[in-house]
Amino acid sequence: MHELTSLIKKDMVPALGVTEPGAIAFAVAKAREYTKGELKKIKVKLNSGMYKNAFTCGIPNSDHVGNLYAAALGYIAGAPGEGLEALKYVTPEDDGKAEEMVKAGLVEAELTGFTSDIYISAEVTTDNGSVDVIIKDRHTNIVKILKDGEAVFAAEEKEDTGKAEDDREEVHVIHKYSLKDMLDYVRTVPFSEISFVMDAYRVNMELFSEGLNSKRTTFAPQLLRMNGGEIFSKDEKKTASLLCNTAIEARVIGLDKPAMSITGSGAHGIIATLPLYAVCKIRGLSDEALARATMLSYLICTYIKEYSGRLSAFCGCAIAAGTGMACGLCFLDGGGADAMERVINNMASSITGMICDGGNQGCTMKGVAACNTAFDSCEFAMNGVSVERVHGINGNTPGDTMRNMGLIASPGMVETERTIVGIQQGKM
Repeated sequence: MHELTSLIKKDMVPALGVTEPGAIAFAVAKAREYTKGELKKIKVKLNSGMYKNAFTCGIPNSDHVGNLYAAALGYIAGAPGEGLEALKYVTPEDDGKAEEMVKAGLVEAELTGFTSDIYISAEVTTDNGSVDVIIKDRHTNIVKILKDGEAVFAAEEKEDTGKAEDDREEVHVIHKYSLKDMLDYVRTVPFSEISFVMDAYRVNMELFSEGLNSKRTTFAPQLLRMNGGEIFSKDEKKTASLLCNTAIEARVIGLDKPAMSITGSGAHGIIATLPLYAVCKIRGLSDEALARATMLSYLICTYIKEYSGRLSAFCGCAIAAGTGMACGLCFLDGGGADAMERVINNMASSITGMICDGGNQGCTMKGVAACNTAFDSCEFAMNGVSVERVHGINGNTPGDTMRNMGLIASPGMVETERTIVGIQQGKM
């Protein structure tokens, strides 16, 4: 199996609701496994991206939102064996118990610092002691479990070389490949090796259907009207926006269907896939064509995200996944590496800098912007039109441009993140 296939296959994970509340619930549920006795306190410590993204985010099977309720429900009904679907078994009774816990002041969320690196500390204290589960780097990557301060589990830590972060020699596997390399791989890899990506369409289309048929969604019915009342119209852009953004709205308001995540995000996974599905359905293209375009979309998204960090102050859903999807569109249009470079330059010069103010209903509008910009960027590029390399943050190569897009987020927007969190906290 090609290492790029392995990379995506490992990263593609179903996630119920937004991944940050899911990760918080998972961590607390894991801590609960090690505890006995009457609950005294749940305290979650979160990095800025985790804290911000879950701040007003809808929670599956719950009428509530946010960090405190994600933690409370993780303790009451979380299933740690389900990973990012830890809240799939929550009942209305559980939701009521979580409300009582939060009102009683038994749950606390603390912001630990401003960084794009994922960090969760979920400490559960009972009258019989305390357990602290620590997660770093990936949403379900437990690095340590402490019981009354003593480690009962510790993952192997990387050796500290003493070098500053910017001086690290380690290169992520995706960054060993150029755009041309990734395109060559997508064109030649056996379909049987990448056919697993079709699972994303089964999962994400079920989420779309849930959103379209829910009385709770508000953007979904309007998107349907804008597409002439049809799910698949002759208008590729409007159909793509309907599929993509109905699924995003369903996810952020907490409807009870998972999304297939990529780079740790369900919304990234939705934007990277469903517009491509719309185009293939309308044009009558094969599953193989869709799978190859999807792999390219995933790889480009991952390339940018591994520079920007998993959680940051820019909207990776629109910028990273949107750019990946735009390259997938270009692939379906028959474009080569030169056309895709033009697509990337157009995307970099337009929506880079779009803020992330948490997982919330606003993600739907960001998805609308990403779809429209991706289709326009591709159409311009296929007609030889793009923002030239010399301008703005565009680089001398597609890899340079994607790296620059990531740098805008981290370290570029750390102070923006601080401002966003401050605004959120001011609304409490």
